[in-house]
Amino acid sequence: TACAIEMIHTYSLMHDDLPAMDNDDYRRGKPTSHKKFGEAVAILAGDGLLTKAFEIIHPKVVKEIAVAAGTKGMVGGQVVDEQMGDGRWEIGDGKKKINYINEHKTAKMIEVSLKAGAILSDAPSVEIKALSNYGRKIGLAFQIADDILDIIGNKKKLGKKGSDIKNKKLTYPSIYGIEKSKQKAAVLIKSAESDL
Repeated sequence: TACAIEMIHTYSLMHDDLPAMDNDDYRRGKPTSHKKFGEAVAILAGDGLLTKAFEIIHPKVVKEIAVAAGTKGMVGGQVVDEQMGDGRWEIGDGKKKINYINEHKTAKMIEVSLKAGAILSDAPSVEIKALSNYGRKIGLAFQIADDILDIIGNKKKLGKKGSDIKNKKLTYPSIYGIEKSKQKAAVLIKSAESDL
């Protein structure tokens, strides 16, 4: 199940890097799949990873993972992220939209990773809830940190060029600035620690 969740994550990155989305040339310091193998193969490889993931997920957690990865989770968040590209968020409620995007696009998958492990180990419901809350908050904090690093991070160490500003993406730093975004991430981490 852990491998399946990583396969879903990897497929999402392959598709996210495509020209129709973030149009990134590098991921982890190497050419992205579409740069190395072409767009069609990158799309099909991502589709193959997603399909294969559902072959190996434990049946007990299929629904939770499908919801987290689908339109009520990662895919749904990605759709809103794409709708808010090219600065379109500037004419709407950016604060409301960024919370939706980060909670669905990123945090749902981190949350379900912890929740699935808890379910598979027959944890009591109070522990499942605590781990779910922890995962959601850590996921939000991770996305905020990732958005900050996209602006100020060492591109060589990150292994990607950083495309949020170029694509006029809706991010925490674009709404709140870097310092306030750091503060929001720190509050989320502290709250997540209390869930544990």
